[in-house]
Amino acid sequence: MITVRRSEERGHADHGWLNAFHTFSFARYYDPNHMGFRALRVMNEDRIAAGKGFGTHPHDNMEIVTYVLDGALEHRDSMGNGEVLGAGEFQRMSAGTGITHSEFNPSRESQTHLYQIWLHPKVQGIEPSYEQKKFEPAGRRNQFQLVASPDAEQGALRIHQDVRIYLADLFSERSLDYQIQTGRHVWIQVLRGQIILEAQSGFAEVVKLSQGDAAALSQPEGLQSEAGKIRTLRLRSDSSAELMLFDLA
Repeated sequence: MITVRRSEERGHADHGWLNAFHTFSFARYYDPNHMGFRALRVMNEDRIAAGKGFGTHPHDNMEIVTYVLDGALEHRDSMGNGEVLGAGEFQRMSAGTGITHSEFNPSRESQTHLYQIWLHPKVQGIEPSYEQKKFEPAGRRNQFQLVASPDAEQGALRIHQDVRIYLADLFSERSLDYQIQTGRHVWIQVLRGQIILEAQSGFAEVVKLSQGDAAALSQPEGLQSEAGKIRTLRLRSDSSAELMLFDLA
């Protein structure tokens, strides 16, 4: 069964300088029915006003992935990193035993639009680390582009959890298929545009997802070949869309 999380149902906080939507409970938004999905704990869509941002604050034992959709984000941390992420760029920060960092929109004119994602690490107390990368757009046109994984294969960011994160740009009238392996779980987040999601096995289930919407699906152990259980996902778009897919243990 597809479980849908609609954009308008998310938690919302407008601080003036920060307009944030929380897919899962975060800060002052609390809903015990939405505390995360598998290792995925936070899915925030933030718009940060020009010249504003988050002052220095601490993290520990969390894998933090940031993806900038529009604008830029200036990052500084206690490991000595000081970088500016541009649109289309990813950042992975493993907080491990503890770090502090700040994040600001360096522009004087334009807002920054980003997604920030937190995942529980597989092992706590690791050494903190940081990396950022911009992936070639051609690598995700009508295909899944691996951007983070435990083994950092295909040039992906290394994440300390059994999670693989993919990005895809889906063009009009095109489709993408994804196989959910036995014992795995999938979270799909629509970043821009709209998609139609079909889950196929013994029956077909179809849902339409718009910008900010998400869907969760699972393939339980021992049920992969039984009729009525989800095996294949087909994603298609009537116009165009950008999405992120998480394949989780």
